[in-house]
Amino acid sequence: MIAYRLFRIIAHLFAGLLTCALVFPFTDAAGRHWRIRRWSIKVLAICRVTVEVSNPYQRDIASPALIIANHVSWLDIFVINSTEPCRFVAKSDIRDWPLIGWLCAQADTIFIARGKQRDVRRIFQGLVSSIHAGERVAFFPEGTTAAQGAILPFHANLFEAAVDAHVPIQPYALRYVDAAGQLHPAADFIGDMSFAQSMIAIMKAAPMKAELIQLKSIETAGIHRRDLAAIAHVAIAEALGQRRPEEQVVSMASVGN
Repeated sequence: MIAYRLFRIIAHLFAGLLTCALVFPFTDAAGRHWRIRRWSIKVLAICRVTVEVSNPYQRDIASPALIIANHVSWLDIFVINSTEPCRFVAKSDIRDWPLIGWLCAQADTIFIARGKQRDVRRIFQGLVSSIHAGERVAFFPEGTTAAQGAILPFHANLFEAAVDAHVPIQPYALRYVDAAGQLHPAADFIGDMSFAQSMIAIMKAAPMKAELIQLKSIETAGIHRRDLAAIAHVAIAEALGQRRPEEQVVSMASVGN
């Protein structure tokens, strides 16, 4: 069964490659978003990941906002795209992943180089332009994945894009649970684990449910990016049942990320 599921995911990846190469150049943004959403739903189905969205604030997903979430796994992008297709900011390392890297690039992922402040400024300007163009843009302010049950400090730099674009921050809290409602260990994608190792671990494990919790949007007018990052961090931590940290916001340049 594991071999069969691996075959299905590889076949689905190649189907995505063909769609990006043969269809995307000839369709509009709405068509690409529809296909990205459908493709993401199937990726999750093959991995036996169901998605439960909790959105008590009922934000219209078509309304402009800078979307953020805590970062657990490579699955996170597909979970969010299955409900709200976005342009993601991702580490440049992902571009080198076999198949997935090229697919992410064709899905208009914005890659950022680790430790390059000049690259941060370039990405920032691109984010503002994308938001003004009506695109939905998302990033993971931790800058890397964290084990479930922990949230790393938030990098504040890219929050400035929401301030300059005059749009709110839309935070999401994300976790993966098993049938008993406990955090699912196979979701963790941390340390030296490779994409292939993570994929095999997910295929071997019991099915999981991704809980995507929409939190109250954060207005940005007149608020410094560090304060926005702190507010968002507290909101996500509380939604995941974690205690409020004393200090969880850092400068991206200061940690070389």
